[in-house]
Amino acid sequence: MPAVTVENPLTLPRVTAAADALARPVLTVTTAPSGFEGEGFPVRRAFAGINYRHLDPFIMMDQMGEVEYAPGEPKGTPWHPHRGFETVTYIIDGIFDHQDSNGGGGTITNGDTQWMTAGAGLLHIEAPPEHLVVSGGLFHGLQLWVNLPAKDKMMAPRYQDIRSGSVQLLTSPDGGALLRVIAGELDGHEGPGITHTPITMIHATLAPGAEVTLPWREDFNALAYVLAGRGSVGSERRPVQTGQTAVFGTGSSLTVRADDKQDAHTPDLEVVLLGGRPIREPMAHYGPFVMNTRDELQQAFEDFQKGRLGTIPAVHGMSEEGPGADR
Repeated sequence: MPAVTVENPLTLPRVTAAADALARPVLTVTTAPSGFEGEGFPVRRAFAGINYRHLDPFIMMDQMGEVEYAPGEPKGTPWHPHRGFETVTYIIDGIFDHQDSNGGGGTITNGDTQWMTAGAGLLHIEAPPEHLVVSGGLFHGLQLWVNLPAKDKMMAPRYQDIRSGSVQLLTSPDGGALLRVIAGELDGHEGPGITHTPITMIHATLAPGAEVTLPWREDFNALAYVLAGRGSVGSERRPVQTGQTAVFGTGSSLTVRADDKQDAHTPDLEVVLLGGRPIREPMAHYGPFVMNTRDELQQAFEDFQKGRLGTIPAVHGMSEEGPGADR
């Protein structure tokens, strides 16, 4: 799980919560069910079974892989529409190509992130490059959906290409945790992702036995999803492992700890920490559209069917997918 790393974390800025910070309790721990997405790549549905009041402004998150493809096996998604939210695609291992009908796109690999603000709507496609399809190889990543408030749902689409080298790297006081701030802010250190809905997104790697207590905005919610390994969350040390999501209650700090012993194939605890300021607006969500009302959903489907969300570049020679495509 390379993402972006450093040989000596103690060379990085160190962060910790204030001694008088109010620890966030752990409300729930859920296990993500497995499924398949797009053309058939395996995913874990990180937020399945979690009440939306704990997720807002996040809508869904899929862990894509970790999977070792044989030659000819790598898969992606067909062309499909989006409206009303942002998609964040974070590639930990492997390579993914992206293209959208608004002119955005590119190739992302170890530690890169693509941030696509669908806004009023566009079409896009995500697929492994041809050379990866031929050779096969390791693929592992995340896709997160972030809601937009009503005032921004029909904004012009926007695309951000966040390279691994621009991610803000931090550590804990003892150097036992490597913190990659992809978006938002942690203890005054800002990540490169520009968000319409205020959020924080961090990929943390904790060495066996390491613990970190981080300051956390009181007006944000707080979630921890375990990509790999075993550990505990909260001052009460609630056990968590690969594929589980912890929901924290209110407070101004959160704690994550790695177990002293990890599996041979997952030497560290890998966790994604998410927080955001809840939008607290009605949400109407179906397939690739996230709006505020059923009428707005119906309008999105109509606009897609009439070609108002863009057209597929002719060079691909592909036909539009139906509105049921959901990535």
